[in-house]
Amino acid sequence: MTTDLLSMYPALAGVLPHPGDLGAEAQPFHVPAGTVLFTEGSPCQGFPLVLEGEVRVARQSADGRNLELYRVVPGELCLASSACLFRGQPLSAHGVATKPTTLLLIRPAVFSRWLNHPVFRDMVLGLFAERMADLTSLVDAIAFQKLDQRLAAALLGRGTHLNLTHQALADELGTVREMVTRLLRRFEREGWLELGREHIQLANSAALRALASGSTEP
Repeated sequence: MTTDLLSMYPALAGVLPHPGDLGAEAQPFHVPAGTVLFTEGSPCQGFPLVLEGEVRVARQSADGRNLELYRVVPGELCLASSACLFRGQPLSAHGVATKPTTLLLIRPAVFSRWLNHPVFRDMVLGLFAERMADLTSLVDAIAFQKLDQRLAAALLGRGTHLNLTHQALADELGTVREMVTRLLRRFEREGWLELGREHIQLANSAALRALASGSTEP
């Protein structure tokens, strides 16, 4: 596991004199899909490193709607956890495993100690820069793109057979399921896709791509 860990997070080589002794700092744990790993407003229990799987990080509004902020896969870091540990404040988002996931949870005291090492500190600061770019793109999409454009973009890049629910798409886009269902049915009438139970079959990716880019008005 140590070799895989260092290949995913090379900066750890600079903070672990003896990588084989990582067990003194953290232990891996495995969770099934759907596991809530952390919640908004709760204290941060540590710095998670994803070894396998994926974590979806989102915020929830007062009316229960979710807005996906980003996803964390092996080799990436969680901005919400980093910010919480830096500021000593509660978490500003919640995280859920989207598939069976293996993580290492680095204790807060260890995270603080590792920040004294330039190579680890640079890795974390690099995360902030990357995630800020992602969040800026998200804000732009919400502010300047219509929901049908954002939905078309969300459908692309997943293959032609999508196994997901309307609610999952609504959560990803920060809207309500009814709006997503209405738009999907419109896309189906246009002949762009076919709807089934918890799956969507794309039939005209070119039309969806044109809508996502804003070059067509259906």
